[in-house]
Amino acid sequence: MIDWSPQLTDSGKPRYLAIADAIARDIEQGLLGSGDRLPPQRRLAASLGIDFTTVSRAYAEAQARGLVDSHVGRGTFVAERAAAPAADPERKRAEDLSMNMPPEPTDPDLVGRMKGGLDYVSANLIDLLRYQSPIGSERDRTAASSWLSMRGMVPSLERIAVTPGAHATMAAILSIITKPGDTVLCERVTYPGIRNIAARFGVTLVGLDMDAQGVTPEALSAAIAEHRPKALYLNPTLQNPTTLTIPVERRLALAEVLRSEGLTLIEDDAYGFIPAKSPAPIALSAPDLTWHIGGLAKCIGAGLRLAFTIAPSPRCAFRLAQAIRALSVMPSPLSMALTTQWIEDGTADGIRRFIRAESAARQAIAREALEGTEFTAAENAFNIWLTLPKGAGRADIVARMAGRQLGVMPSDAFTVAGAPGEKLRVCLGGSVTREALRENLYFLGNTLAPNAFMG
Repeated sequence: MIDWSPQLTDSGKPRYLAIADAIARDIEQGLLGSGDRLPPQRRLAASLGIDFTTVSRAYAEAQARGLVDSHVGRGTFVAERAAAPAADPERKRAEDLSMNMPPEPTDPDLVGRMKGGLDYVSANLIDLLRYQSPIGSERDRTAASSWLSMRGMVPSLERIAVTPGAHATMAAILSIITKPGDTVLCERVTYPGIRNIAARFGVTLVGLDMDAQGVTPEALSAAIAEHRPKALYLNPTLQNPTTLTIPVERRLALAEVLRSEGLTLIEDDAYGFIPAKSPAPIALSAPDLTWHIGGLAKCIGAGLRLAFTIAPSPRCAFRLAQAIRALSVMPSPLSMALTTQWIEDGTADGIRRFIRAESAARQAIAREALEGTEFTAAENAFNIWLTLPKGAGRADIVARMAGRQLGVMPSDAFTVAGAPGEKLRVCLGGSVTREALRENLYFLGNTLAPNAFMG
């Protein structure tokens, strides 16, 4: 038996989770090795000045994560661990630079905590390979409720669904509320995913006029009268691609129009969890009309393919479950279990805070590297919305940037109404390092210089 005592931080977590986290951290750092015997539970409880049952729960949690093995009469031992597999470079090459990705965690302690969640998944692997609920278990939906509460959302569990990503959720919602030939309203410049989904369902998108605060109430009222739409789609916080955030007063005005007309809202809150202070979701002002989608792709990771969705009513949530079962069967139980564990042990919030800080740092790099060029941006956005100088064409600039580790997409992909302007969405996230991002942005800036288009 080794002389081990956990170093507990004041994280606000229950003590038993903090002890389990300390075991995982010390294993990761090599302070605990395979086969090491942990102190008896009563001895550790006495040394820490805590109740025996707390240590018992901590050891049980560590065993559930696959960190330790307990043997009656012998004690608790650090589990034998196979050598860590090497990273597969093919996975790196599969990165899709056309997507607006969050910066990827690089903090070793945070990455270690993320890997600890996989120990929990591994310990429950067989159970997680079965077909399960199309909207998540009660534990998963409870974790979703906890996460959504950070946006001021506190609906009943009967209205919450864990769904297979925001994109699939939008498809499921449109399958419920529209039929071919119907109309859905959206921003004039909007997220390309809703354009693709609407086209698949034979739904017409009508883009609404926008000012510096987003869609105007007057444009919304006029479009409702003219088109009799089935819904309005909005991406109101750090909008993709413009980075615009609709302020509180405008959100309230839009909600008033929705309530007066009885129009359904699809609120895509993909980026709402990133800023330290985001305006309250529109769903809080029109809950019985709003499908609120809290996607996890931007605030935790796109590979999870999960979203926390709030339906307008329990009946709507039931219909959503039926649509998910028909279109996607269910969200991945593996992803749900990992995400729930991360939310419960605080790792998910750590990822979110890392993304918030790193996106701000990358925006600072963009301001430095592209000084003198015209673009709109926001502190925690993952992209900038670049206006090309006179003489530059978006197709030409995209071609010049091909092969560089920088996602550049022309305005055509985002434009619903009117002619696409000479604009580009330039992504700052993904696996690119700060140094490589700076180099690529300086290359872009030089490409945009006036003399680059001469001759």
